[in-house]
This record gives sequence, C-alpha cells and structure tokens, in this order.
Amino acid sequence: MIDRMELLAVIALGFLMDQVLGDPHWLYHPVRLIGAYISFLEKGIRKIFGDGERALLAGGVVLVLFVTGTTAVISGGILYACGRISPGLKFLVSVILCYQLFAVRSLKVESMKVYRELKKDDLPAARYAVSMIVGRDTERLDMTGVTKAAVETVAENTSDGVAAPLFYMALGGPVLGWVYKAVNTMDSMVGYKNDKYLYLGRAAAKLDDLLNFIPARLCAWVMIFASYLPSKDHEFDGSHAKEIFLRDRFNHASPNSAQTESVCAGSLRIRLAGDAWYFGKLVKKKYIGDDLRPVEIEDIPRANKLLYRTSWTLMGLCAVVETVLNLL
Repeated sequence: MIDRMELLAVIALGFLMDQVLGDPHWLYHPVRLIGAYISFLEKGIRKIFGDGERALLAGGVVLVLFVTGTTAVISGGILYACGRISPGLKFLVSVILCYQLFAVRSLKVESMKVYRELKKDDLPAARYAVSMIVGRDTERLDMTGVTKAAVETVAENTSDGVAAPLFYMALGGPVLGWVYKAVNTMDSMVGYKNDKYLYLGRAAAKLDDLLNFIPARLCAWVMIFASYLPSKDHEFDGSHAKEIFLRDRFNHASPNSAQTESVCAGSLRIRLAGDAWYFGKLVKKKYIGDDLRPVEIEDIPRANKLLYRTSWTLMGLCAVVETVLNLL
C-alpha cells in the first residue's frame, strides 16, 4: 500500500528541487539515456523487421514494450535496491527521480534564452535558441514566428513537462512517472507523421496521446483558473482563456497539444499556431486564438508567468488530493 504522505513529500521535494536547480547542463539527465536506448533499439528493429508497413507497425509495438519495460524495471530496481540498504536512501533517490521528471525551471530558462536574443534584435541567434526547444524548422521564422514558437512550446510543455509527470507520480510514484517520461521521449523522437516514422512511431504516438489525454485537459482547466488570478497590468484574461479553450482546443493534429496552447492564446489575447515547416515540408495547421493584438516578445515572459502559476496550482491540487486519500 502506498504511503500517501511519504509520496507527497517525495513529489513536493522533487518539485522544489526543480524550482531551485532546473536542469543544469553538468548533470547527465536520464532522458538522454532513454533517448540513446531508443536510437539503439530503432536501428535493431529496422534491421530485423525490415521496411514494410506491417513490419514497422509491429516493430513500433516492440519498441514501446522494450522501452517502457526496461524503464520500469531499472527505476523500480534502483528504488528496491536502495530500500534494501536504507529507507532514507530510498526516500532520497525517490526525490531525485521525481525532481528530474519536472521541467518548470528548464522551460523558463530555455525560453528566456530566446527572449534575450530577441531583445538584442539578433534573429539568427534567436532562431538557434528556439531550435533547441521546438521540433519545427526555424531558419524561415521571423521575429514574430520565433516568439510564437517559444510561447507555444512553453504552453504545450506545461502539460507534458509538469502536469502529466505530476499526474503519474501521484498515481504510482517515481516509477510510473518515468514510464510516462519514456513514452513521451519516444513520441518526441519517433512520433512524427513523415516517411521515416509514420509506421514505426505510430504505437509510441498513440500511447503518448492516451497517457496525455487526462493530464492535458486537467492542466488546461488549471491554467484557466490561473488566468483568473490577479495579475500586474491585467496580463491574463481568464474569461477569454476559457472561451478560446472551448472553441480551439482541438485545432491541432494531436488531440492534446492544443488544450493548453488554446488557453495560453486566449489568456494572452493573441493568435498562435498556423502553418509551420517540418523537415523541409510546409505543414498546414489551424490557428489557435484570436488576433486581438500583435504577438510581442514580452509574451514569452508572460507565458512563463502563466507556467509558474499553473505549476504551483497543480502542485497544491496534488497535495490536497494526496492528503484526502491518506485520510480515507
């Protein structure tokens, strides 16, 4: 049986560590190991299964099973071994594993690098900075396009990098949180609808959609709530955030990505999304939000403020739920 108060303490301390430390470059992140493992498996699967449609679909299922299974066994095994040595060591390692699942501070740090380059009117440097956090081609983006890309990735990853890991940690501790992270990493690497990954990445993409279904919608409603909170110079519009969310939350090929993007667009009273280039091909995409005012570079720090408001509210909600469950 899960000790809810201990789990809450583990998650909360991990959350606070992320707020303070973020993702320092000197610290080797486990996601890099997962990414290397995915690349290794992909090569083997393509060699064994061949390049037929059905073969690649089957290979994609094998990829998902191996990556999620290995992640669960290794993370669970580490915690089991630590518990055999000392309960205190298991608690400490659990905190570290939870800390590395959050991406609040790193989202802010990386998006603000884009902001600083835009403030210096250095478009090539801004394009490079935003290329580090988005999957689209950035060499054609103008100042507005770079700004929109940064705002969109902060909005979308408020769900992927905060709400969803928190949701699965609250359900099943660090192990389930890392299984989610493994699926999300697979989706970011092989979940593209292009010639190379259309079939091999389908299982990972579909599983990622499934796992993010509830967290994305929960995060969107929490973000709407955060938009209603008082803000300096009335930066956020809760009423418009709700309106755009209800109207545009499915204006994306993914069933989940536009959930928080639509709230952010409505809250800031700007228009996001639209056509974008991926791997040298123009992809037609619907707009999200209304063009009530021009997008400006100050929207990047505004999006980060909304990220932090939403993240702290989610953490508070987690604390309430875990406390109630502990009392039942």
